[in-house]
Amino acid sequence: MKKLLLTSIMLSAGVGALAQTITVGKDNRTVAVTVTDDAQVESDTAVVSVGFTSYGSDQQQTYADATRISNRVIDALHAAGVRADAIQSADQSLTEIDAEDKIHSAKGLRFRFAQSWNVTVDASSAADVLHTAISAGANNSGNIQWKLKNEDALEAAAEEKALAHAQKVAERYAAGLKCRLGSMIYASNQVPIRGLFGATLNTETASASSARVNLKPLAIAPEKITKTATVYAVFAIE
Repeated sequence: MKKLLLTSIMLSAGVGALAQTITVGKDNRTVAVTVTDDAQVESDTAVVSVGFTSYGSDQQQTYADATRISNRVIDALHAAGVRADAIQSADQSLTEIDAEDKIHSAKGLRFRFAQSWNVTVDASSAADVLHTAISAGANNSGNIQWKLKNEDALEAAAEEKALAHAQKVAERYAAGLKCRLGSMIYASNQVPIRGLFGATLNTETASASSARVNLKPLAIAPEKITKTATVYAVFAIE
């Protein structure tokens, strides 16, 4: 015999959690099942990370070069149809290069400037945005975070699928007990957190000159987003 402890939260002042115990088994005319199901759909939104890193021999020259690259990247994105409110600054920094950095020090470079933005567009436009930014000088770009405009709908689809599956499993259990399945008297679900997927493309040698080459955007396919629902359901049997 299996017991399930249920907790209900009362939304009123001074009232805590109430608990009740449902005894699951043939003698109590109930049957319980646990089912996990997935629902999947292609993402419809992309948050594209674009940015650049530049170096210089002195602070003023490094900053001046950075402002030109920065504005060139943003102007290119605007010209490509990306709205201003779809672009958010993520990071910008001007730092002195460590003396231990022999590679840059040997070239007489003493300062480093880095800047990045997050650009939110339709998933189908992710490759074009990345291509436009890199062609304009964004040589440290590539991470893409795939999202859905309405994740609740996908979550609901996973839960609905799991509940339907639970119903079928419970019907088989009831048949094995020579009983008829009654109504569902309790159900709970847990939805795990989905991780983010992305990779950074470091194109340090990229510059505005690449815009003069007839290059096609990268072949990028939107990630499919999955929601998982685990349902514990208790049914009456008759």
